[in-house]
Amino acid sequence: MPSRYPGAMTQDWEPVVLNKSRTKAQDLRDPKAVNQALRSGAPVQTIRKADAGSNKKAAPAVNARKLDEAAEAASLERVSSNVRQAIQKARLEKKMSQADLAKQINERPQVVQEYENGKAVPNQAVLTKMEKVLGVKLRGKTGK
Repeated sequence: MPSRYPGAMTQDWEPVVLNKSRTKAQDLRDPKAVNQALRSGAPVQTIRKADAGSNKKAAPAVNARKLDEAAEAASLERVSSNVRQAIQKARLEKKMSQADLAKQINERPQVVQEYENGKAVPNQAVLTKMEKVLGVKLRGKTGK
């Protein structure tokens, strides 16, 4: 039977190193490159991203045209007294603290406090989460 490999078989023990080439954007983010550019006097531009690394909710969008057309000063709608009382009553019936409710709806305790004090601007997503945890209808209640 003929041999598949002609001649003696040898092994190559030289290490093979595979490197990715870095892009220019990666070079610019390198702190060493930035420090070197600062030392040499080259211009360095720093850009801060808006709301980077924060877990804040976006402010409620207010229609700009409505504000322009309005004759008097506009104010944001606040949580009605019916909703405030319903949240407090349901929370106390379930023997929960504001912090417990906040933890169950994945919000900060300050958010629950603002809703119960009537200082919060109603957010339908937050009200929905509260309805599910408390078992009380909160959306659609009107009146002050």
